[in-house]
Amino acid sequence: MPRKPPPDSDLQERRELLDAAGIARTLRRMAHEIAERIPQDDRPLYLVGVRTGGAYLAHRLCDMLAAAGEGKPILGAVDISLYRDDVFHGLPKPEIGPTDLPEPIERRTIVLVDDVLFTGRTIRAAMDVLADYGRPRAVKLAALVDRGLRELPIQPDFVGLALQTTARESVRVMLAERGEPDRVVLRERPA
Repeated sequence: MPRKPPPDSDLQERRELLDAAGIARTLRRMAHEIAERIPQDDRPLYLVGVRTGGAYLAHRLCDMLAAAGEGKPILGAVDISLYRDDVFHGLPKPEIGPTDLPEPIERRTIVLVDDVLFTGRTIRAAMDVLADYGRPRAVKLAALVDRGLRELPIQPDFVGLALQTTARESVRVMLAERGEPDRVVLRERPA
């Protein structure tokens, strides 16, 4: 039987990677890159956030794109709770949220948004959810933080901050939508 990792409470903050201004600046840059690189024939843009952190970031990107004159993107969210490959392997009771795709995804280019890209398993699960709703033309990935250590061959198309971490480290994205000040911090499990 696999060992359960120690609880998050033993992780100690090592350093701040982004403050509130840094998150806003990074998201503006990502929004600009998305607008430049998604072809005009794929408009309106279709952003889908991975619940919960990715959904909040997708909403912010949607607002930034609309304010930049790119038109109001379609905004959706996916819940991957029951699509995770570890759902039956020691996870506490998963909180299941709704998947909300307000328009069909068939033959659309989807920009899938997540807060932290790590092993790639969350994104694989999110793509499985999308596949249950149709066959998009393409799925592009936007991640606020890419922390490396991939277990699956998944790479972001749009990335805010890329860094290499160790197995003992963790990246935590704190957002105002969760009642915390906007920050991204690197945490480490003591040796």
